[in-house]
Amino acid sequence: MGRGSTAGTAVFLAIGGFLFGYDSGIISSTIVQPYFEQYMGIPSSSQTGGIVSAFTGGAIPGALSVAWLPDRLGRRKAVFIGACISVLGCALQAGATTIPMMIAGRFIAGVAVGLLSALVPMYCSEIATSQDRGKLAGLLQWMLSWGFLVAQWLGYGCFKVNSDFQWRFPLSFQVVPGLIMACGIWFLQESPRWLIEKDQQEAAKAVLRKLHGNGSNEEFLELEYREIRDTIVAEKTLAVQTWRALIAKPSWRKRLALGCGVQAFGQLSGINVINYYGNVIYEILGIGTGTSLMIVGISGALSICYCTAGLYLLDRVGRVKPLIFSATGMACALVVNAVLSQYYVMKSGGQTSDGNALRAMVAMNLVFSFFFTFTGIISWVYPAEIFPMEIRAKGNSISTITNWALNLLFAQCAPIALSKMGFKFFYFFFAFNAVAAVCYAFLFPETKDKSLEQMDELFGDQIVPHALEDPEGAAAAMREKLQHVIHAEDSES
Repeated sequence: MGRGSTAGTAVFLAIGGFLFGYDSGIISSTIVQPYFEQYMGIPSSSQTGGIVSAFTGGAIPGALSVAWLPDRLGRRKAVFIGACISVLGCALQAGATTIPMMIAGRFIAGVAVGLLSALVPMYCSEIATSQDRGKLAGLLQWMLSWGFLVAQWLGYGCFKVNSDFQWRFPLSFQVVPGLIMACGIWFLQESPRWLIEKDQQEAAKAVLRKLHGNGSNEEFLELEYREIRDTIVAEKTLAVQTWRALIAKPSWRKRLALGCGVQAFGQLSGINVINYYGNVIYEILGIGTGTSLMIVGISGALSICYCTAGLYLLDRVGRVKPLIFSATGMACALVVNAVLSQYYVMKSGGQTSDGNALRAMVAMNLVFSFFFTFTGIISWVYPAEIFPMEIRAKGNSISTITNWALNLLFAQCAPIALSKMGFKFFYFFFAFNAVAAVCYAFLFPETKDKSLEQMDELFGDQIVPHALEDPEGAAAAMREKLQHVIHAEDSES
């Protein structure tokens, strides 16, 4: 019962991922819809970049707010605020009458998605057991794929409508996930770790029993509670009062570097250039709008299958090996695409009639999407699980800002780079995927089967014994700590 409740909570929270994927995906079809171009005018490359990048620009302050908002108000209230902001931004897009109004709506919606993209994996990690944490925190990417799929096929279907409904309805549909989250979040359990951090011990025990209890595991629940409590109590002596303190300890600097690194490599893979500008890329290849929308829709459908398999394997295989496999595969797919374009499809300054090479390039985009699966999932899971409670919100905030800052850069620059460089632009991403594979192999520790509190073993900064591994040692350490507190109070009196 408890495991089902935890899974249900994580699935609901992952609606934030659906919103992320839908908001990201719908704009690529919107900006090429004939009635959008007729109403707004055909956007220039800089205007297209502005419409797309406004969303990622808003996500940066949204992710930054995660550094303090969830710790101050709690995880549930922070999700509610993000959902409400989303409704406002999406409504502005649906009613846009000018490109600046569209950009403003995209920016506000981006604030919401930036907040939720950092908060949802962290929330899911804090309610999950170590056996399920990878798949539950990774649900953000799974639902992101669903959002992208719905966006692409809805955009393709509305392409058949001969009115402004063609682009206004897909933008209006963005409001629905935000409304669902804003209403439903109050039926979920608060993070037990946040409750313990706020000294709401009995409430935390009740939540752990609802989330992890099965009617016959009281001993496990008690040890789990003690492990979380002991670690949080010990960490409070290292409370982070300033941003500078976040990098005061070598082990914390390493965690921050790894969290930012995995998010950065996710963007440097080239995924969002392909996602945001898939239709632009196919236009360069001479493929019509209707066909390009259908191809992107098929890619989205395949991503669901890939991501489902990835979630199944994540807690069995681990994090590091799939990351190496993913980066290597993406590098190969991109270099094949770049070579095909340079020597077969776009040679002599124009498009060739070599249909086989053209089809191979489309196929390589689908292959790239397959290999990205593990990077997409783990780039959200890994930062959410490696930070200790005292810096978890700040660490996730900075890691996610890294993602969105690079996202903003490529969203703004990609249409210009594609128009100037064509598919030679992909050599850039090939190089970074190769670097990522090496870094994963030598720098990233495996986190599979470790509780959030046991991550300190991997980074060499364990403060107290863990109750789930050493109940007697943990109890002795807490008794000793309590005696020190009593002696300190006596000395002060």
